[in-house]
Order: sequence, then C-alpha cells, then structure tokens
Amino acid sequence: MSALDNLMLDVVRVREDFPILERRVHGDVPLIYLDSAATSQTPTAVIDAMSDYYRKTNANIHRGLHTLADEATAAFEGTREKVRSFINARLTREVIFTRGTTEAINLVANSWGANWLNAGDEVLISVMEHHANIVPWQLLAERLDIVIKVIPCDDDGVLDMAAYRDLLGEKTRLVCVNQVSNALGSINPVAEMATLAHAHDALILVDGAQAVPHQQVDVREIDADFYVFSGHKMYGPTGIGVLYGKEALLEAMPPWQGGGEMIRTVSFENGTLFADLPHKFEAGTPPIAEVIGLGKAIDWLDCTHMALITRWEQQLMHHASERMREVDGLRIIGNSPDKAGAISFVVDGAHAQDIGLLIDQLGVAIRTGHHCAQPVLRRFGVDATCRASFAAYNTPEEIDMFVDALQRVLTMVR
Repeated sequence: MSALDNLMLDVVRVREDFPILERRVHGDVPLIYLDSAATSQTPTAVIDAMSDYYRKTNANIHRGLHTLADEATAAFEGTREKVRSFINARLTREVIFTRGTTEAINLVANSWGANWLNAGDEVLISVMEHHANIVPWQLLAERLDIVIKVIPCDDDGVLDMAAYRDLLGEKTRLVCVNQVSNALGSINPVAEMATLAHAHDALILVDGAQAVPHQQVDVREIDADFYVFSGHKMYGPTGIGVLYGKEALLEAMPPWQGGGEMIRTVSFENGTLFADLPHKFEAGTPPIAEVIGLGKAIDWLDCTHMALITRWEQQLMHHASERMREVDGLRIIGNSPDKAGAISFVVDGAHAQDIGLLIDQLGVAIRTGHHCAQPVLRRFGVDATCRASFAAYNTPEEIDMFVDALQRVLTMVR
C-alpha cells in the first residue's frame, strides 16, 4: 500500500497556488475555469521562476563563460533531468525540447518519417487523434506516397483493438495514437498497442499531451519509441514541449532544422558536423525561460503528488458525469469506462457555440468547437461539442455551479 493511499488532495491549498482563480469576470462574477485541456492555469512558482530568470539570470546558454550564462545553462539543463525523471526516460540525451507537442510530432515526421518511410509503407493513426498527429503524416503521405490507415473506435469512444490488430501488417511502419483523447477523454491502452506494434517490427509514437497532467507516465513501461507532450497542458508555460525518443532512433535520425547550437563544426570546405544528442535537434536559441518554467511545473506536480491529483480528478469526473446526466437532452460524447480530464457533450436544440458564449457570461469557461479533432467528432455525427475539462484546482462546488449555469443557459437558447 502506498503512503498516499489514505491521503486526499488539499484542494484549498492547491487553489492558493493559482492567483488567476481569484479573478472575477463580467463585472463581479467568480471565474470557474473548466478549460484546462486547452491550457491549464499556471501556479505562482512557475510565474516566479520565469520572472526571476529575466530579472536575475538572463543570458544565452551553453556558449558563454560568464556567471549568468553558467547559471542559465544549469537551470536549463536541470529541467532536462527533471523531464527525464518525470517520464522515466533512461537518459537525458533522449529528451528533446521543442515548442510543443505539434513541433515534436513534426520533427519525427520530417526527420524519421522522411528518411525511413517509402512508398507503400503504412502508418496507422487512431480516429481520435488531434490534428497535430494527423496533418504532418498526411503531408508526408503526399510527398512519399505512404498509406495512412485509421484505427476506429466504438460507440463509447473506446479504441477498437480487434480492428487495430487486423490493421497491423507487414507494411506497417508506425502507429500514432494519443494516450488520452483531448476530445473524448478516453484513455487508450498504449502499452498493449506498443507491444503489438513491435511484434510487427513497427514503431509507436504516443501523444501524451492530455496524459501527463492527469496520470503518472512511464515511457519505458509503455515502451514508446517516441512520446510527445506540451508544457501548457501540465501547469507550465506555453511555447515549450518535449519529444522523448529512444536513444538509438534519435542517434540515427538527421537534424530537422539547422542553425546555431546544433552544430559541432561548420566550414564551407567540409560542410557541417552536427552536435551530439540532444542538441542536434535544438537549433538556435531555445525558449530558456519557458524551459525553466516547465521545470518548476514538474516540481509543482511532484510536490502535489500525481497519485493524489489522479484520484481527485477521477472524483471530479464522476461527479460531473452524474450531474450532467440530470440535464434534459444532454448527451455525453464518449463514454469509455477509462477516461481522464475532459467531458464533451451536446444538448438537443442548442448549438455548442451559443452555450459557450452564454455560459461565459455566468463566469464559466468551457471550450466549444471541434477541438482540433474533427475526424472523431464526425465519427459521432457532430461538428462541434462543448467540453468541460478539469484540473487539480477544480472543485465539486464549481461543477455544481457549472451545471446550474448550463441549466439557466438552456432556458435561453431552446
């Protein structure tokens, strides 16, 4: 039994770390923020760390010999070790900083994909992927004539594993799947999928953007070949993300972008000799303050304890699902028994955009639209949904206020 098993998340203390939650909007209406799947709020420790960098340590990294450069480099590379530990990667060399999940996937597509895929090779992509894990592979398919095959899901938003097994074949080279769906909240069995992919000599790329804020992630337990995520979904800053890749794969892959920092030597006579991992994939001056902020977000998650966050959010999800089912005409899109972070829904006779605009007037921030996941919404016969998404700082009382506000809105639009 874990020492945390009998503990509960102290949500009052957690909320004290997020000054924005004290905001009042539209005059004097308390803010109820239920849009963390789009961007989570940021604790004071992250804000202070980034401010302190600019106030006290602002310098470029790696190349300087002076005190500020040394301090900035130590803080930057210290975050790389924090990320390694956070996802249980084997080596810091396997941790590449990017601008976000999207850039990380594009890096894999344009470095590994462009050099290891050939005409007729197959890439399997789940129907519930974010556009960031679809469009780069479609662009590559246009260039290389590779074949994209879609892994379907059932009516509850559960990935169809029988269909997945049938799709895997001798031409399969890569499987692309999210660990948690941003549109449905479904948790996918990525470790099992990795085992099956590897049995067919295929690689697997896991989009963990919606997983890392809600559950402990172990890339070695998953046996992911590539794993990607963003800082701003996990209480960190925007503009920073991570690509994890197995060392042997990253070593073999050519750089995607060229410039300073990612080189060892450059000459017109002999060309360029690239830097070692991880720097050969980090061209130019990186987002130093954002990397430092990401490190502080990891510190905050470690101090708060992921196990407590996971348990608390599951209680929130259950409470929200029960309350939302009380709303006449409301249909939850995606009813997987394993869900995290988000609940998407539609209401008979009410457009998602109208609900979003009106409920905002009552202080409730939710997301409306296609959530950059149009294929899976079409699978359920809708073009747009409302999505309420949760984080460690949300409370059952906020959910009750959200449902009450939704009931009021529906009297106006139906």
